[in-house]
Amino acid sequence: MHTRRRLSLFAIALTIATAVSFRSPAEEPNSKSQTATDESRPTVQTDDASKSFDWVRVADKAEWQARDSSGELVYKDKLWILGGWFDSFAAPPRDVWSSGDGKSWGKVTETAPWKFSDLPMTVSFNDKMWLMGGWYNGRLEGHGATNEVWSSTNGEQWDLETPAAGWSPRIAAGLVEFKGKMWVLGGTENYYFGDQSSLKNDVWSSADGKTWKLETDHAPWSARSYFQAVVLDEKIWVMGGGNYVPEYHAKNDVWCSEDGVHWDLVTENAPWSPRLWFSAVTYRDHMWVIGGWSNNPSRNWGDVWYSKDGASWTQLKSEVTWKERHEHSSYVFQDKIWIAGGHAQPLSSEVWSLTLPANFPSR
Repeated sequence: MHTRRRLSLFAIALTIATAVSFRSPAEEPNSKSQTATDESRPTVQTDDASKSFDWVRVADKAEWQARDSSGELVYKDKLWILGGWFDSFAAPPRDVWSSGDGKSWGKVTETAPWKFSDLPMTVSFNDKMWLMGGWYNGRLEGHGATNEVWSSTNGEQWDLETPAAGWSPRIAAGLVEFKGKMWVLGGTENYYFGDQSSLKNDVWSSADGKTWKLETDHAPWSARSYFQAVVLDEKIWVMGGGNYVPEYHAKNDVWCSEDGVHWDLVTENAPWSPRLWFSAVTYRDHMWVIGGWSNNPSRNWGDVWYSKDGASWTQLKSEVTWKERHEHSSYVFQDKIWIAGGHAQPLSSEVWSLTLPANFPSR
């Protein structure tokens, strides 16, 4: 069993006073958005670093309620938003939305059959949408994680592939498609009430979402949650993340594996700051790190970095961009990078896209 303890009375009082508007203990930042040239941020100079590539705000307020920590994926030529988080003292939403252009969104269903939709894992695989894991009920009684696995071909009807996958109930794990299977990596078994023992660094794979194989119980990267995993050059990549409460820590390391079992440390310290709750995508044969949050001092990030090999990173410069945020949804769609929603203090329902030249990156 894993230790689950409640916050002190002081912490509970503090949480009640702030959590409805803010998930993190972050103080409200200066309303003026930080620029990508903020001196506190690490930079890497390359032939692209002096250029500016600007974002376009596609929707100021999408039809769905502002949120963070949603499931997100691209499926049947549409962007999808699934569930998420409104505040820590309510059950998470169970709605599903889709859009063919990022500007106009249609509600597919108000109440999907799954309920653990805060920080779930989502992926498109085998011509289906998949949602698994996730948290329910915030800090309320009856809260907890799950290891349910759900699939859908239309976003309205969902099939429960298994009520209990081989991996333990968890949230904010990595989930990728790799070598004809789905892979679940790490995560945490407990959100607000866990400890170091709640964090995982196991790796599981499945070809059908029902039967899961333990590939390794302890990968060499440290047990973590709120990180990102992507696939590039026939390898799985794990980067960043750590733990939120009660003992915050964050990483900016990068690991890769050709089989999910044997892992190589590419760098202990990437030039982007250690962070949680960021997003990552693979685009133009590079991996991209986008936004996030870190503590001590508490702050959101609005920077964007890309890398071909996980060791050398370039910061993308943008004069027009979105306000710093964490737990936003990120996509690659119509040969663009997209972000939607997230916690920009306050929660956001914006949608932004980034178009890059056909020859980008030039090196």
